[in-house]
Amino acid sequence: MLNTFSIAFYNVENLFDTEHNELTLDIDYTPDGKFQWTQDRYQRKIQNLSKAISKIGLKNTNLPPIFIGLAEIENKTGLIDLISSEKLKPFDYDFVHYDSPDERGIDVAFLYQKKYFELLYSDTYTLYLTGSDNNRDYTRDILLVSGKLFNEQVYIIVNHWPSRNGGTKNSDNKRVKAANLVQEIIADIYKENENPNIIIMGDFNDAPSSNSIKNYLMNSDFINPMLDLQNKRKGSVKYHGKWYMFDQIIISQRFLSNSNLKFLSAQIFDDHFLQEAKGRRKGAPKRTFIGTWHQGGFSDHFPVLAYFKKINHP
Repeated sequence: MLNTFSIAFYNVENLFDTEHNELTLDIDYTPDGKFQWTQDRYQRKIQNLSKAISKIGLKNTNLPPIFIGLAEIENKTGLIDLISSEKLKPFDYDFVHYDSPDERGIDVAFLYQKKYFELLYSDTYTLYLTGSDNNRDYTRDILLVSGKLFNEQVYIIVNHWPSRNGGTKNSDNKRVKAANLVQEIIADIYKENENPNIIIMGDFNDAPSSNSIKNYLMNSDFINPMLDLQNKRKGSVKYHGKWYMFDQIIISQRFLSNSNLKFLSAQIFDDHFLQEAKGRRKGAPKRTFIGTWHQGGFSDHFPVLAYFKKINHP
């Protein structure tokens, strides 16, 4: 009987198919584009990601994540190929995905094992931003998924917040607006459920101690287990030799007192096969490209996961 299980989040770094979409800036990820994104390279990416996902939490639960939020997915093609892959097909995953207005065409998505998670509904929330020229700055939507996890209703908010392009301070207001939008989503959840189980996950492009998360997202209703990892100088992504805890899973306090689903711990999934093996990048996530050189890795981020225990009542 399954008692301990995991959930996860993974920024998979540019999972594009090889076809050009005239509505998005994806030309680099085509066979004739900058990255010479052929079917062979695409299939290698699918196989690598499916291997990574299949091993998340496996040592402690004998099962990949019951559900996993994803970032940097171009479209349903990649998701279908991912869940149909040899390593993931046995677990009968399904997915939730909406096309967002992001200029590059990358979205968030949600995979779930149908045996353990029953999808009730999903929705997207659009983040409206303007650039320095007052024109619309198109970015990823935030995804809300509600479902029954072992017959207990949970709400999952999947994020990929605006990047730090232009500098951390200059872009901070964009992530603050994203945090405010998440608060609006939480308010909508509370209208439906007075005491909800909420999980906020994503690549926030900010750390647990950053302004957007510490001062705008977090409150007494939530705990952020990734703060302890940050304090231990760990991270999910490495940039210019420094680790950053950008990928996080934040949970509502209810998971500490819930009589059915109890939060145990959170971790970074950084097994050796996901790491650069040598050189100055040793230990960093083994990414698909270094510049335009295709090294055929996994992602420039490590996945993060959280363990829960299912309490069996007579």
